[in-house]
Amino acid sequence: MKDALLATVTEEVAAVQAFEALLVTEEKALIAAQPDALPGIIEKKTALTERIAALEQERDSRLTEMGLPQGAAGMDAASAGDARITEQWALLRAAARRARQGNNNNGVLIRTRMEYNRKALAALQVSPAKTGFYGPDGRVPGV
Repeated sequence: MKDALLATVTEEVAAVQAFEALLVTEEKALIAAQPDALPGIIEKKTALTERIAALEQERDSRLTEMGLPQGAAGMDAASAGDARITEQWALLRAAARRARQGNNNNGVLIRTRMEYNRKALAALQVSPAKTGFYGPDGRVPGV
């Protein structure tokens, strides 16, 4: 049973690390203002998120089969005395922390870009105070 748990956690580590790499790609697209790249990235993130969730459920099932609690408490108990599980569990936790931080950073980038766009639109929508200001057709109104 421990071998099945180890295989699941190892696969989960790989999936979370792939998610991390995708977050780096997303960050680069956000910084370079390449919105056309984002739909494909979002699609891949969604698929990986679903895969990670399925692997987490599988891990919890394996823990239950071993008579251990689900989640971190069960993994801590399972890793006691098994260096291979301990190593993969540590890798998973570290990768999850990095992915969470990367996702938060990308969220900040998105919110910053949205605020910039909101302010730019507000500035462009201000009515001109002068009557001699050119209109959208390139002509001065009333002339």
